[in-house]
Amino acid sequence: MIAGIGQCSWDIIGMVDSYPAPDSKEEILQWEEQGGGPVATALVTAARLGYPGRFYGVVGDDAYGEKIRRSLAAGGIDIGGVTTRCDATSQAAFIAVERGSGRRTIFWQRASGRPLQPEELPPAYLDGASFLLLDGLMAEVSLHAALEARKLGVPVMLDAGRVRPGMVEIAPLCDYLVAAEQFALDLGWDGDPERFRTEAKRLCPGVVTVTLGERGSVTWAGDEIIRTSAFPVEAIDTTGAGDVFHGAYACGVLKGWPLPYVLSFASAAAALKCTRVGGRAGIPTVGTVLAFMEERETTRR
Repeated sequence: MIAGIGQCSWDIIGMVDSYPAPDSKEEILQWEEQGGGPVATALVTAARLGYPGRFYGVVGDDAYGEKIRRSLAAGGIDIGGVTTRCDATSQAAFIAVERGSGRRTIFWQRASGRPLQPEELPPAYLDGASFLLLDGLMAEVSLHAALEARKLGVPVMLDAGRVRPGMVEIAPLCDYLVAAEQFALDLGWDGDPERFRTEAKRLCPGVVTVTLGERGSVTWAGDEIIRTSAFPVEAIDTTGAGDVFHGAYACGVLKGWPLPYVLSFASAAAALKCTRVGGRAGIPTVGTVLAFMEERETTRR
């Protein structure tokens, strides 16, 4: 079982021909609504790949909150750890996707309820957990959980989107720091893996991966630098690609695969997600990912 603490959202996705200019109108070509959020979507990914999850987070007592809960449960996630705040709104997002490029712009609203507190976690919240996923947005409870997981020997992965309060304190407690390029840029990344090696080691004693979109990813594991290529696909929507990457990454680690293969597996899963609209509709199964990888490898021979 994989435990996760972090954001959950209700996403409304609208596909347009191109981004409109200010004070203009643009017809929505496709309208989708799905559950979202970094850790929540990573857990749904892991569940689809064969590793059930348990999610701890906060929703409001509004209609979106109920939709978020139902979408997680439908994705195979134990929602016993989802706390509902009274008289509060849930996190929600409107995502504008540009047809043809797959690029998207996210407009989001934070949940209005109080963030999850360490004392709200049940005493046995890590019982049976083989992995812990964090996004660090709720810094206090994330730091608490990372410390507890470390005591119990539960591997921890931090999804670091950008440098926020508490992130730098949580990172050294993690076995895997998987960061968006913006996080690395905030810390002085200039695109040179050799020059960032010292910063990567300082950030996290474990494995550090920086995802670079269609340029793949770079990983620092001890003294080794691993460059992983992205799998080219006709991208429909990149929403949630990073979240799927995290979930698949965790599954590959739990399967005991060599790190380079784990990274390729996560990259393939994220690429397949991009062929569908929304963060969760395109999450593949293990068989689909492995077949895709084999097909692409055969093509390269």
